[in-house]
Amino acid sequence: MDIVKRIVVASNNPVKLDAVRRGFQRMFPEETFTVQPISAPSGVSDQPASDAETLQGAVNRASAARQMQPRADYWVGLEGGITDQTEEMEAYAWIVVLSHNQMGKSRTTNLFLPLAVAELVRQGKELGEADDIVFGRLNSKQDNGAVGILTGNVVTRSQSYEMAGDPGTYPVQDPILYPIK
Repeated sequence: MDIVKRIVVASNNPVKLDAVRRGFQRMFPEETFTVQPISAPSGVSDQPASDAETLQGAVNRASAARQMQPRADYWVGLEGGITDQTEEMEAYAWIVVLSHNQMGKSRTTNLFLPLAVAELVRQGKELGEADDIVFGRLNSKQDNGAVGILTGNVVTRSQSYEMAGDPGTYPVQDPILYPIK
């Protein structure tokens, strides 16, 4: 009988849940997983506005998920953020993977936002809401997100998270290469 490993993801967003499930299956092809969503606080702004704040949000979500559901094998926090560089604004996300004794973390690639989207974010809108307004969408953050919209779905939001999440599992996959600090 196969042992099913439990992953608690600090999100109810189906895009994030799918990305985590697919990423773990790719990194651990011999294992079977179940993914459980849970709502966990980020402890940061609704729209994190720096790399450090975005990473902290992902760490906080994964840690809160572990506290709320301690009987799992892995806990994952994902947090999207922006960095405003005055003339340009970039978007990205951090993914943090916790096991019982390791922490893995990885970041998606940067995506430079169109001026119209960046201006709405500067006015206080979250990125998903700004995308919906500019592109006439509804709830795009639970669909293809900014990366999917801007690449014509050549790269979807799920794929972006999944590609970044794979490196995030390295430390929990090989504690010899990544010793506990």
